[in-house]
Amino acid sequence: MFIQQSQELKEKLAILADAAKYDVACTSSGVERRGRPGQLGNTAFAGICHSFSADGRCISLLKILYTNHCIYDCRYCINRRSNDVPRASFTPDEICRLTMEFYRRNYIEGLFLSSGVYKNPDYTMDLLYQTLWKLRFEYGFNGYIHIKAIPGTDPLLIEQVGLLADRMSVNLELPTAEGLRTLAPSKTRERILSPMRQIQQGIAARQRGIVPRMRQDRSVPQTWAGQFVPAGQSTQMIVGATPENDYQMISVAEALYRNYGLKRVFYSAFVRVNEDSLLPVLPGGPPLLREHRLYQADWLLRYYGFTAGELLTERQPNFNIFLDPKCDWALRHLELFPVEVMTADYGTLLRVPGVGVKSAKRIVAARRAGRLEFADLKKMGVVLKRAVCFLTCGGRMMYPMRMDQDTISAQLLGEERRRAWDISSTDSYRQMSMFHDGFLSPAPTEEDRSGALYGQM
Repeated sequence: MFIQQSQELKEKLAILADAAKYDVACTSSGVERRGRPGQLGNTAFAGICHSFSADGRCISLLKILYTNHCIYDCRYCINRRSNDVPRASFTPDEICRLTMEFYRRNYIEGLFLSSGVYKNPDYTMDLLYQTLWKLRFEYGFNGYIHIKAIPGTDPLLIEQVGLLADRMSVNLELPTAEGLRTLAPSKTRERILSPMRQIQQGIAARQRGIVPRMRQDRSVPQTWAGQFVPAGQSTQMIVGATPENDYQMISVAEALYRNYGLKRVFYSAFVRVNEDSLLPVLPGGPPLLREHRLYQADWLLRYYGFTAGELLTERQPNFNIFLDPKCDWALRHLELFPVEVMTADYGTLLRVPGVGVKSAKRIVAARRAGRLEFADLKKMGVVLKRAVCFLTCGGRMMYPMRMDQDTISAQLLGEERRRAWDISSTDSYRQMSMFHDGFLSPAPTEEDRSGALYGQM
């Protein structure tokens, strides 16, 4: 489709910021870099968190596409070749000016830049490279940059872009090769994993002190030597576009963390933006609760020492909609509880629902000074509503309780969710009766959201 070069910059921004909203793979920067004389900006380790409105206001990242023109026809993508949508394209200087002006106005702290594939992967990636080079060395931008690597790109281009970006990501898109063949036939698992492997190897080389060389046609200050992707790499999977279950998705994520050294795997609930016979029809809308459970499980993989096979199995392939994955696991392993606060090791404490990474560390440190009570645990950040079912202090529980699934599930769910549990759960911990007469589909509570965010699960 023809790209209008005469479009106003504001119009381009509206089109290309809106076109980028379905890519969720942006997060905390993960890198810290001080300001430099003659340059603008710096990065804080946890300073980049979200991107919001399409017009660039009140956001932490300027999140845009270089172009939404694309040679591919992925069935789930709003920017697919066959869609009749407004098309636009920036120039490298336009992106540089937007980034600098938004930064000076304190609208953003960094740039998240992706792109449709225009002409071919190498041509598109070279445009992104030119943009980053100008932003760093002509405009003097020292802030955070996250950029998407395009599968099928020449490895030399991946290497050169990696020297200018803080984080890179290659979207896996769908968890299985079969899903890609069905919905994105122009993409293959091998082409996606190849740049992922290259980025991993480049990061490992940087950590060993091996510095890639920049292109000979570009003059680069010595201060940028050895800065290959210092914040690591991430990826994204679409949830619900293809029939894979939660066990398959979380197993793929586990393999990516283990084999490719990824910092984060992001999950994006499928939104049906195209009418296509191969796309699923979701009467309840995007599977947001399922996405939420995958994020909670992902946190358990990365910080709590769980494996995918502990959380789910082929016999139980999907997460419980009523309980977060950690509570669900604990209910299925009551033989391991209750845990004694004064003697349990750090790894065991991490597996107690309601105990997070920080609170487990505080418990281990505080108990050296004396006996802990439940009131002390609450002050340390333990979510007692969950933890009281699984902990003892000095050999005693907070109040007498039967250690069976029925009693504990009632404590965790509450009356309203208990009713939904009895009726709708396919793997209920208690026998249903003839008096059930309705169905509920509760969304995550604020406590669920807070627990997932801060690791108190």
